Amino acid sequence: MILYFNRHEEYSNQLKNNSTYNGRLEVISFDVFLMVRRKKTTIFTDAKETTTVRELKKIIQGIMKVEPENQQLMNERGSEVFDDEKQLSDYNLTAQTARAQSPATVALVFRQDNGEFENLEITPLSSPPELPEVMKPQEPQPHEIN
Repeated sequence: MILYFNRHEEYSNQLKNNSTYNGRLEVISFDVFLMVRRKKTTIFTDAKETTTVRELKKIIQGIMKVEPENQQLMNERGSEVFDDEKQLSDYNLTAQTARAQSPATVALVFRQDNGEFENLEITPLSSPPELPEVMKPQEPQPHEIN
C-alpha cells in the first residue's frame, strides 16, 4: 500500500516578510521529503527540517490512526531510534539529504498488545517485470544482397 500526504504551505509570503529587516530574526526552514516505511506500507510526506519527531508522528497518526506514543521512528536500518523531542535535522534529514526526487527513508514500528514494539520489517520495493520479447529493442538484421 502506498499513501501520499502533502503538507503544502505557501512560502512566498514568508520570503516577502524576510526580504526586509523587520527587527526580528526569522529562520527559514526548508522542506524535507520522507518515505516512511513499515512492512508493505509506504507513506510519502514532506515536513520542515525543524519538525520534531513527535510532530511527524502526529502526521502519521492522521494517516495510520495509531497514537504517537504507540509509534517508534528510526533510521531505515533500525540502528537508531528517534527521540520525540529532537528535530528531523538532528538525524541528518535535511533539504540536502531528503529531496523530492530522492526522499529519505524513515522506518516505522508500532507497539504491540504486550507493550513491546514490533520488530522492524520493511518489505523490499518491487521491481518492474521484464519486458516481453516483442517490446525489447530489436537489433538491426544484416541485409543479404543477391
